[in-house]
Amino acid sequence: MDLAAALTPDGVSLWAAILVVLASFFTSALTAAFSLGGGLALLAIMSALLPAPAVVPVHGVAQAGSNAGRLYFQRKDVIWSIVLWFSLGGLLGSIAGGALALETPVWLLRACVGIFIIWTLWGPMPKSFAPGRWTYFLTGIVACFLAMFFGTTSPIVAAMLSVSALDRLARVATHAAAMVVQHVVKTVAFGVLGFVYQEWLILISAILLAGLAGTFAGTRFLHRMPEETFKRGFKIILSAIAIYLLVAATAEFLNG
Repeated sequence: MDLAAALTPDGVSLWAAILVVLASFFTSALTAAFSLGGGLALLAIMSALLPAPAVVPVHGVAQAGSNAGRLYFQRKDVIWSIVLWFSLGGLLGSIAGGALALETPVWLLRACVGIFIIWTLWGPMPKSFAPGRWTYFLTGIVACFLAMFFGTTSPIVAAMLSVSALDRLARVATHAAAMVVQHVVKTVAFGVLGFVYQEWLILISAILLAGLAGTFAGTRFLHRMPEETFKRGFKIILSAIAIYLLVAATAEFLNG
């Protein structure tokens, strides 16, 4: 057995593994700075380089680790009451999961998420709208339910937080805590369903270490970033993700 075969799982070349590890660093830095964008980018890269059945489970572990690092570095700014209600909803959403989502076309789910994000960012909010415990609870249900199929639903949580009266530090830190909950639940679920994480242990460890380094770099950048720059970058990245989801939904619908 050669070194490459010993270090990488079946079906993954050494160069693919190296590229995924590098991607973990840069996407974690992006997420630490703006609270989103990195997870979806890493999912796209993994989809191109890893065997299809492993993409969502491995991505879940990578994101759990990346967000745990982000949570540690930014823990002083977390709004824990939001995380609590999101977590309660997330547990319910994960339990409710499976069968209903499988009956819904993927293109329709993607389109709904994209429209929701665009409306939240750019549409008028009802005068009576006020983010609160039920908003966070329902977001937890929806986000964790969909995460089993999309791999990441951080834009939904980011959109929820975008209408909350939080500064950039609290928004990024609270988003990290919510994402830790989501990805840990998803990782455990895939383990119960039979995914063998042990075969991916070396690659996952390298991904986690690179993600931690990227998170440290991104957090330093966040603290130096002006508030207006953050708000503008946050909105641009989230809008780009929404457009991506709508384009992907249209392509999937046209392809049948």
